[in-house]
Amino acid sequence: MGKASKGKGENTRQAKIAAQRAAARRAERRRRILIASGSVVVVVAVVLTFVLVKLNSKSGTAATASNGPTGAALTSLVSQVTSVPQSTLDAVGGGSIDSSDVGPGTTSNPSGSYLAPVTGSALTSGGKPEVLYVGAEFCPYCAAERWPMIVALSRFGTFSGLSTIHSSSTDSYPNTPTFTFYGSTYTSQYINFTSVEETKNYRVGNSTSQTASYVTLQTPTAAQEQLVNQYDPGTNGQGGPIPFIDIGNKYVEVGNLAGYGPANLTGLTWSKIEADLSNPSSAVAKGIDGSANYLTAAICKLTNNQPASACTTAVKALEAKL
Repeated sequence: MGKASKGKGENTRQAKIAAQRAAARRAERRRRILIASGSVVVVVAVVLTFVLVKLNSKSGTAATASNGPTGAALTSLVSQVTSVPQSTLDAVGGGSIDSSDVGPGTTSNPSGSYLAPVTGSALTSGGKPEVLYVGAEFCPYCAAERWPMIVALSRFGTFSGLSTIHSSSTDSYPNTPTFTFYGSTYTSQYINFTSVEETKNYRVGNSTSQTASYVTLQTPTAAQEQLVNQYDPGTNGQGGPIPFIDIGNKYVEVGNLAGYGPANLTGLTWSKIEADLSNPSSAVAKGIDGSANYLTAAICKLTNNQPASACTTAVKALEAKL
């Protein structure tokens, strides 16, 4: 091989080596890019996971159980609960309610439950007696109380916009099936109804800690807070048990009346409660309808026993106990 040929061959070999090295550098760059891209993907995936967890935490423990019927099923449920037959209600009378929780003197236990007359300026709005409810969506006792409240108030007027929820998943009697008054409206020629659902049914940050706060929903006015502190002082003067119901400021109900509460609804579905409401021999009817009849009696005392379809002979018998 001549010198020229050797030089040419050397040049070719060097060119090949240079090309190989260039290709290796390109491959290394591609590998690094892929590694970097993969890292970015991993980081993005982690971030998205945290975002999704955070978004889900906003629904808190409310997401751990069904919030109940919607659509046509909800319409049917509301229709049944707001139109319990008068004959059923009359047959139930006081039901399972312990009358020792009703009447003058029952407010002597500030941490207990009662339905009692109170002395104060009439609570009115729009020229009509006002029924004020203060509760919270997390509260199992409020969950139990909304059933008889809806039954009773529907005898004097009409609800719209009611929706179902359950009580807190982390409180006593978890996931008690119920309704919420938040977002609903009520119309009546006899009374006005004002509801304050103070918190939602889950805690901030999806926490199960008893020190974590429930998400705020509505805040009572100063006047409403004054009524709560006056008639439901608890043991510290800053409000006692909920639910709190002020019936025209002539009667006050605190908590669930003895003989009915969330324990009576444990393990039941909305449809089961709906079906039992119209069966006067059922435990559900004796609790819910009995409690509703006592509420009806207190309201009838404000409306001069109008309408007659609500203020029946059976209801008037309960009025005498107030």
